[in-house]
Amino acid sequence: MTRKQKRGVMIGGGVATLAVALILVMFALKDSIVFFHTPSDIIEESVHAGQRIRLGGLVEKGSVIRDGTTIKFKVTDTIKDMPVTFTGVLPDLFREGQGVVAEGVLDGHGGFKADSVLAKHDENYMPRNVAQALEAKGVKLGAGAHPGELKAEAH
Repeated sequence: MTRKQKRGVMIGGGVATLAVALILVMFALKDSIVFFHTPSDIIEESVHAGQRIRLGGLVEKGSVIRDGTTIKFKVTDTIKDMPVTFTGVLPDLFREGQGVVAEGVLDGHGGFKADSVLAKHDENYMPRNVAQALEAKGVKLGAGAHPGELKAEAH
């Protein structure tokens, strides 16, 4: 075997090893690759209580209840909604009708216990994956809007 052939075999073996490693990592992470689940996804997919997930959607208007540092609100995708309980300080931009992603666990009683809440940074921007998930659920987005710069409207 010539030097050039040995080098080719080494490179080919390295590429094959990396490909196998990548496939194994993707397989192991297939459930956690999703950035967030909408309330409809959680109900349809029968996500188990105690499983750590991210819940995303819009804060339902009229659903925010503050009791000291505990805040209760509902996250909706306009089809289904899910009650969320969070203890702590909410982001300054958190408000009703705005996009939100809450990270935490399902409590087993149809609710979600969040340990962190993220709010979108201004009223005109919505992350592409949030917009696409809402569009897939039938939420009408603002006129002329496209994923990456969207304003959501309930239909």
